[in-house]
Amino acid sequence: MQIASLLEEAFVAVNMPATTKDEALMKLVDMLGASPNVLDLDKVRAAIVEREKIMSTGVGHGFAIPHAKVDALTDIVAAFATLQNPVDFQALDGQPVRIVFMLVGRETHVGTHLKLLSRVSRLMNNETFREQLLLAASPADVVQLFQEEENRYFETRTTS
Repeated sequence: MQIASLLEEAFVAVNMPATTKDEALMKLVDMLGASPNVLDLDKVRAAIVEREKIMSTGVGHGFAIPHAKVDALTDIVAAFATLQNPVDFQALDGQPVRIVFMLVGRETHVGTHLKLLSRVSRLMNNETFREQLLLAASPADVVQLFQEEENRYFETRTTS
């Protein structure tokens, strides 16, 4: 499954205002509430909060990937935001976060969930890609950047 096929413009925010990690997370969860795949938004919210208590999802380089598994969905959902200002996510490298990719999957789809997390992480290792995301002017630009980067990254890996 490609990230770009999962990420819809309706679930992308560019320069989203948020002053705390919790505020950023809840705004992303609220965006997911519009998805027909979400059956119970409160369960999604609780799962994200619980996962974040275990360990920060701020993975470094100004990027966080909050994620959870819950059976309050019919399918995997994703939301993405660039933040207006850096937010402290208690990231592993101590750096504040400006890019957040939220992924919520079903309890029964662990393999797909892990593959998508891995895929997002690999793309975000590219500093140029992160910079392009921060410069994106619209949700459409973000989705297009993900499509292009996925095609470039994964085609290069399969043809090398």
